[in-house]
Amino acid sequence: MTASKTITEPLISLRICRPSGAFHPGETLEFEYQIDAIEPREIRAVEVSVIWFTEGKGEEDLGVHFFERSRASDVVDGDLRSLQRLACKLPPSPLTYHGTIVKIHWCVRVRLVRRSGRDICADRLFHLLPRRVEHGSG
Repeated sequence: MTASKTITEPLISLRICRPSGAFHPGETLEFEYQIDAIEPREIRAVEVSVIWFTEGKGEEDLGVHFFERSRASDVVDGDLRSLQRLACKLPPSPLTYHGTIVKIHWCVRVRLVRRSGRDICADRLFHLLPRRVEHGSG
């Protein structure tokens, strides 16, 4: 009988700091992430991005609104696992869209680049919605 070795995958906890996940152009998106179940020396880099992408008929498109790459040399103790809180101002477009032929999604993505083994990603979707126009009486 042979003993099997359990391999634990690294964990990425990612949270958008607004429970509704709904934002308007020009608002600030705040989010936080933390990495666990991996030794600090096994992490080559952590990449954080705010992206939009399309899905549906035709070619899929992707745009990067925010990107940050951190390496162990970027932090005092060399440990990229600690809780990080980031923010970015959202652009005027493209807005989230759920059409029949094409959809536009927004998400925060955290990518853990390992020294060995495959990279690990965590995504959290959010919505970039138009502002409601208030119609005055008169």
